[in-house]
Amino acid sequence: MKKPELLVTPQSIEHITALLEAGADAFVIGEQKFGLRLAGDFTVAQVEEATKLIHAAGKKVYVAVNALFHNDRLDALDEYLVEMQRIGVDALLFGDPAVIIAVRENNVTIPLHWNPETTATNFFQVNYWGERGSKRAVLARELSVDEVIEIKENTKHEIEVQVHGMTCMFQSKRALLGNYFLYRDEAMEIENRKENNNMFLHDKERKNKYPIYEDMNGTHIFSPNDMCIIEELNELFEAGIDSFKIDGVLQTFDYTVTVTKLYRQAIDTYFEQGEDAYDDIKSELFEQIEAIQPALRPLDTGFIYKETVY
Repeated sequence: MKKPELLVTPQSIEHITALLEAGADAFVIGEQKFGLRLAGDFTVAQVEEATKLIHAAGKKVYVAVNALFHNDRLDALDEYLVEMQRIGVDALLFGDPAVIIAVRENNVTIPLHWNPETTATNFFQVNYWGERGSKRAVLARELSVDEVIEIKENTKHEIEVQVHGMTCMFQSKRALLGNYFLYRDEAMEIENRKENNNMFLHDKERKNKYPIYEDMNGTHIFSPNDMCIIEELNELFEAGIDSFKIDGVLQTFDYTVTVTKLYRQAIDTYFEQGEDAYDDIKSELFEQIEAIQPALRPLDTGFIYKETVY
């Protein structure tokens, strides 16, 4: 049984430094022109700086190119992938087959992680994309633990599972918020999530508030709860899941650092001291996360251990 990678999504170079100290093994970064729902927007120069920092610590950096590309972005994609090859990042996250074609045509040798968001739901898909060059599959968040385990048992490729953070429920390539405010003749500048992390879609019937923001890839609406399975990691450990992801989108700097430290403790305790030692501390770890959890965002286990309906 191997120890899973602890994967995080930093907001900035400074955040990377703090998350390295917190025990992160790998980082997803990128530029919103090419990647979806990033915790922070990194220019090529910043990706290069981050990669040097992360590699110096013996850790890995993955760059998100998982947007859906229209024709007008393909030339820029080619140039971007060549730059990532020069920098020497450890993997590219993709969902659009255009990335595979661009990688081949530009002689890019960076490993690929298939990340199509909601559609990675069975082992046939994982194996199909694996045969076409993908080293890892990032599974949909809507799967139960039994489905996750069955996929892992039926593929030789790496499997990544989200264990903490928000779940994207809806994406439109339209700027729905911007269009709405323009319709009302109100000026509204929508840039990145740092400036707009207090916008919510209200559901009075269910008493829920859904975070909503826009970037150049469109409008994104998230679940009203944060997924947290720090108390229920046993089966994923036993199944040999390769990577546990903490999604820091729309979270604060300190929140993501603290959560990373607690999951680091959970993983290390299980693999260095045994399952009983992990069982002894897991409730306390959950309580520490619960203590810093925003009041508007209760914790649940997502779809992993129950049928969550948002």
